[in-house]
Amino acid sequence: MQNIIAIWQREMKSYFISPIAYAVLTLFLIISGVWFLGNLTAAYQYTISTAQMGQGMQPIDLPGEVVRSLFGTLTIILLFLLPMMTMGVFAEEKKRGTIELLLTTPVGNLQALLGKYLASLTFLLILLASTALTISSLFVFSQPDWKPLLAGYLGLFLYGAAILALGVFISTLTENQIIAVFLTFAVSLVLLAIRIFGDSATGATRDVINYLSLTGHLDDFIKGVIDTSHVIYYVTFAFVGLFLAYRSLESMRWKS
Repeated sequence: MQNIIAIWQREMKSYFISPIAYAVLTLFLIISGVWFLGNLTAAYQYTISTAQMGQGMQPIDLPGEVVRSLFGTLTIILLFLLPMMTMGVFAEEKKRGTIELLLTTPVGNLQALLGKYLASLTFLLILLASTALTISSLFVFSQPDWKPLLAGYLGLFLYGAAILALGVFISTLTENQIIAVFLTFAVSLVLLAIRIFGDSATGATRDVINYLSLTGHLDDFIKGVIDTSHVIYYVTFAFVGLFLAYRSLESMRWKS
């Protein structure tokens, strides 16, 4: 456990020593903030225009609609930014030639893998926590239901954890960080867009395609519904990604 914590501390320091973490965090805050403000303004204008025209309308949960729209946008933003956080996890070690030293120390492959992965999860939590500052403004002017908020954040965390596990695995396959980030993004994009083909499929094929979709399991979370089958999907996805990364590290150990 001490070795995992040591690796985690080293990775967290490396994140914030390099400009990548600051660039990712800045982009994330700017894009999510602009999108949140845009949705809030549109919701406000819609309410005002409807009241001025004197049209009757069904009660709408405007804070909930704004938050759900924001969470949907964060799904796409994370798809672009998270591969940047894992591209150098092992690729940089291989490029510098320090991967052999890491694999031959008493730390062990599993501890090194978990330490690095936990560091990436910690940064994901920092990203998600930063949006809470923006969303908290809703509580000043309204009373949004906090339970759907927690469900949405849980879904985004599990979704991000799955992408990070995939990125860690791909990072073990190459020493080129550009290739690592491109492959992680490409595979994630395929798993995100695969549900488009599921809509045109039928029967068991449609069920399989929809189950493989990364975002298909996120919809219920954004709506405020926590389904254990979706939790199991993301946890299993992350486990498989880490298992493949571990086997890849084991093969490198034997080769070295």
